[in-house]
Amino acid sequence: MAMLDVSDLHVAFPRGKSEVEALRGVNLTLEKGERLGVVGESGAGKSMLAFAILNLIAEPGRVSQGRIEFHGENLLDLSERDIRGIRGNRISMIFQDPMVTLNPVLTIGTQMVETLKAHRRITDAQAHRLCVEKLKQVAIPSAESRLDAYPHELSGGLRQRVVIAIALLTDPEVIIADEPTTALDVTIQAEIMALILKLCRDNDVALILITHDLGVVAEVTERIMIMYAGLCVETGSTRGIIRAPRHPYTAGLLKALPQFAGRGARLYQIPGSMPPITALPTGCAYHPRCDRATAECRSRIPPLEHGHACFHPLDQTEAAS
Repeated sequence: MAMLDVSDLHVAFPRGKSEVEALRGVNLTLEKGERLGVVGESGAGKSMLAFAILNLIAEPGRVSQGRIEFHGENLLDLSERDIRGIRGNRISMIFQDPMVTLNPVLTIGTQMVETLKAHRRITDAQAHRLCVEKLKQVAIPSAESRLDAYPHELSGGLRQRVVIAIALLTDPEVIIADEPTTALDVTIQAEIMALILKLCRDNDVALILITHDLGVVAEVTERIMIMYAGLCVETGSTRGIIRAPRHPYTAGLLKALPQFAGRGARLYQIPGSMPPITALPTGCAYHPRCDRATAECRSRIPPLEHGHACFHPLDQTEAAS
């Protein structure tokens, strides 16, 4: 049994007298210490999946169908009190903007101690020692003095390291990182991703990395799940998908990476844009942007079989070109 098992997950929002679905039957498994990348453009449903796992779907949205099992227990059946014992404790989240996570009017130390005391019976002295230890673990210099600092007194990179330290405070089994480097410059991005990878390896923590960048997941994760319009359209080993994508959308994301463009050439861009959940096309949601689409694609939603949801997948020769 997988440590985390999400099956047939649907998330719906009311629209007039009916509903629209932001997630439409998503399946996901995660083993202890495994690193999974969830990839797709904005609007694909990546963050919605993370919020659903943590029971953070804002009303009037709701999980309308499916199961989210953690060590065999369906999280959707738990009370709010019981889910708080898991959220931020056994499953932690790193958000893309640390200033959303950190309270600007409280010191770093106050926020870290409050996090610990929400989940542990611990003295102030014990909490203080653990906070310093975690700040050192994420390579923050002068860790002791940083506890008295306010978020605005730290650089963006240091703020994100603090957020990672807070996520590690309770020794979680799973970390969900939602675009954790978006607000940082390229050099700091690489440092933060290397840090997250090292911490997960050293502590045997499972990782769900949410990103739009296949280049990032190629260096950090072991498996990839590609999402489009609320569905998983391709999944498999990171190495296998990077080398030979089967779904045209995955191939387009790879082709858009800077390393695939010639020097001085314009970057490739997939034609069109992700459809809003209020105006999904019939059949395969990707068909309006796909040069392989047929009448079948326009009338039927392809099932996820053999790791991809496509009636006309790329073969290995096409994927390599």
